Amino acid sequence: MASLLFCGPKLAACGLVLSIWGVIMLAMLGIFFTTHSAVLIEDVPFTEKDMEDGPTALQNIYKLYNQVGYNCFIAAAIYVGIGFLSFCQIHLNKRKEYLVH
Repeated sequence: MASLLFCGPKLAACGLVLSIWGVIMLAMLGIFFTTHSAVLIEDVPFTEKDMEDGPTALQNIYKLYNQVGYNCFIAAAIYVGIGFLSFCQIHLNKRKEYLVH
């Protein structure tokens, strides 16, 4: 029977810890970007054209803030998937310890 175990216990634990940190960090960044935090303006990819549109300039910047926030949420969801995969690997490694060959 084929085994789904492809990484050891230390790598799986490291992946789980990094995934938890990544989810927390990216979820918080996503929240701050979608609430249009002024501190994060340097991380918004706007151009000169976005600022020249006159009355819609602020709306363009808000759209870019929201897009970056959604990207952060998507990355956090990917980290949730990697964390689940790492958790499964930890479980399989513990189960392997109790098997008798």
